[in-house]
Amino acid sequence: MTFPFSPVLTGLAQYPFARLDAWRAEATAKGTDVIDFGVGDPREVTPAFIREALSAGMTEISSYPRAAGLPELRSAIGGWIERRFGVSVDADREIVPTLGSKEAIFSFAQVVTGERRVIAVPEPGYPVYERGALFAGAEVQTIPLRESTGWLPDLDAVENWEELAAFWVCYPNNPTGAVAPLGFYEEIAGRAAEHGFILCSDEAYSELWFDEPPVSALQVADRSHVAVFNTLSKRSSMTGYRSGFVCAPEPVAHALRTYRPSVGTAPQEFVQRASVAAWHDEGHVQDVRGVYRRKREILLPALEAAGMRLAGSEATFFLWLAVDGSSEAYARQLLESGLLVAPGAFFGPAGEGYVRIALVPTQEECERAAKILREVS
Repeated sequence: MTFPFSPVLTGLAQYPFARLDAWRAEATAKGTDVIDFGVGDPREVTPAFIREALSAGMTEISSYPRAAGLPELRSAIGGWIERRFGVSVDADREIVPTLGSKEAIFSFAQVVTGERRVIAVPEPGYPVYERGALFAGAEVQTIPLRESTGWLPDLDAVENWEELAAFWVCYPNNPTGAVAPLGFYEEIAGRAAEHGFILCSDEAYSELWFDEPPVSALQVADRSHVAVFNTLSKRSSMTGYRSGFVCAPEPVAHALRTYRPSVGTAPQEFVQRASVAAWHDEGHVQDVRGVYRRKREILLPALEAAGMRLAGSEATFFLWLAVDGSSEAYARQLLESGLLVAPGAFFGPAGEGYVRIALVPTQEECERAAKILREVS
């Protein structure tokens, strides 16, 4: 029996990270002890004070969470934005709490696709920008990112600004680890204001850096067409909590608050209360940056000794490495030694020739992986 499923769904290739899960299962079935550098799911302990706030937020009576989120959470997010980026926002009018950033990124095209049907997405890039646009019935325009330009899009190559509903960027970048200067955000935010589209800035990795703290699109002079997405998943090792936010101009935030009750997307109140605690504290974030720095220092020399070249990775917990030949074939070869990495081609054709390594295994596992790499190099 056949069913009339969505043609978008049936036309999509398998989600890249589902393929990695299949690879890992296949290798494990053969008896290989796999160290998983493929999916960016942190294995670090969620700080105790956050777990305690979660537990304290569990009340005897449970109620549906409101899409607007708790006022305390919006206030905590607004305070963090001001402390971190020096930008004052109206927490009640410009901030919308979300289930992490993924669902908000996916559903954003449902809100902004109207008379304008084109959504620009970076490539290589996070697959959800494109998939959300396709399910919204939008036309996707891929914007290649190249190593030669520091993994920044060539804005002068875009000719159809007037057709765009939204333009996605992600810095610090997944998968390349590149960062963007404030001048880049100023330029593209200026074009957004001039041509009437929304600059969508995915900043999920803004707190994972090694030298200088990255800037935010919120710091541009004119935020009238800028929507920023962020999350506690990486900053506070809270992937399973699903807690993030969108900060956008009041008309955009209002549209999101109007849309979101229809799909029931808001973190549970006990998660929101744990999130308030997380946004108020920076000490644990400094600690987690130190953890990823140590892992990076352990692995990078061994990776380079094995013939891989660092090709980005100024920030995030990703190492983006140039390799010889097919990225998928290279990743398959590493898997034979027990190391699961993501082929760059999984992030789009411009990712071919690279692999992405997520520094999420434990430090002990990273040390073991470094030993394996030196043995096979």
